[in-house]
Amino acid sequence: MAVETTTTASGGHESWEDKLIDYAINHTAQLVSAILIVVGGLLAARWIGALFSKWLERKSLEEPVRILLTRVIRFLIFAMALVIALGTVGIDVTALVAGASVAGLGVGLALQGVLGNLVAGLTIIFTKPFRVGEYISLLGVEGQVKAIELFTTTLAHADQSKVVIPNRKIVGEVLHNFGTIRQLDLSVGIAYGTNLADALATVHAVLAANARVLKSPAPVVGVSELADSAINLAVKPWVQGADYGPAGGEIYQALVGRFHEQRIQIPVPQREVRVLGGAGSESAKQF
Repeated sequence: MAVETTTTASGGHESWEDKLIDYAINHTAQLVSAILIVVGGLLAARWIGALFSKWLERKSLEEPVRILLTRVIRFLIFAMALVIALGTVGIDVTALVAGASVAGLGVGLALQGVLGNLVAGLTIIFTKPFRVGEYISLLGVEGQVKAIELFTTTLAHADQSKVVIPNRKIVGEVLHNFGTIRQLDLSVGIAYGTNLADALATVHAVLAANARVLKSPAPVVGVSELADSAINLAVKPWVQGADYGPAGGEIYQALVGRFHEQRIQIPVPQREVRVLGGAGSESAKQF
């Protein structure tokens, strides 16, 4: 019985090893060509990838982004060489490409949000509507840009909280970029009897003494309103984004102290009320 089994096995269909050997003998030239194409594609991917990486480095891109983009370019070049090599050895790459396209379409639909964030992240990186360190406002949120990644952008608030925004939400939206400096919008009132020139000089002196206030652009100081009880002065100095929060309180405190020293009155609202007596007399009180 054992002898019959051996005879049947040897006299059956040709094994896959024999088919592989026959194919290699009959298609030696095609196999050599395919190997050369694969090797050439690998070398070309490395060379073009190195050139692309140097070009991205001149664009001042972050290193993780530069590495990722370089790897994508290398993969695409090598994949193209591999497809050509498979076609050279007689494999029908049409069905392979069609199958990969269908699979890619399914994956793309499943990862639509992720791919949208990726494309938007690349758009932000290349167009540079804002940079790390700048203060921006969009989508009802604002903060200093701390990180620009492929999928998200992170903003930081003065209270140490963070806002993480998907990149696809940023592209196409109205963006207010304050840059790295911001302008304070302060106001202080002085009495109508005050020497206006002295008051303005005092405000300029306070701003010049504050280390957070920038010399350039120059602070904007002037009369903003003639109110009922006071002349309101607009005080609009420029500060670094990180100093925007504490600078306002420091300037107000210094103004109160200097106005007190210079005897410049910061008036409170006053109202005059007249009370009519029964005999036609009247008395007035001021509040």
